[in-house]
Amino acid sequence: AHSRACAVKVPLACGDRGGLTHKKVLMYDVAMITLRSKDVQQAALVFHALSDETRLRILQQLQAGEQCVCDLTDVFQTGQSRLSFHLKVLREAGLVLDRREGRWMYYSLNQEGLEVLEEFLGILKTASKVRGRSTCCE
Repeated sequence: AHSRACAVKVPLACGDRGGLTHKKVLMYDVAMITLRSKDVQQAALVFHALSDETRLRILQQLQAGEQCVCDLTDVFQTGQSRLSFHLKVLREAGLVLDRREGRWMYYSLNQEGLEVLEEFLGILKTASKVRGRSTCCE
């Protein structure tokens, strides 16, 4: 499948006059979607974070809501330093948020980070459906 471009007229608000005008914009079909280098780098961080069973279990545990690191160490029956390492990886990948209250750290799922992951997977899924199979060697 090849990509196609088409011109579409879209309404635009005109300054303070409150009226509308139309502007032609170039729209591409889904086959043209490409990921920027920055997006691919972020996806690599996320997939690295998701590649560990302990980190996946932490995400499952955080589905119940924000939790203190002390509670997480009890649930996972592990040392705080080991758990903190896994939480740091999840935080750097944008999947978990942290906040300090006194001497304790609290962790929760980062909804925006999960939405970015969902968006990335959606782009891959949609693009693979549109592009189909390669015909270069036929």
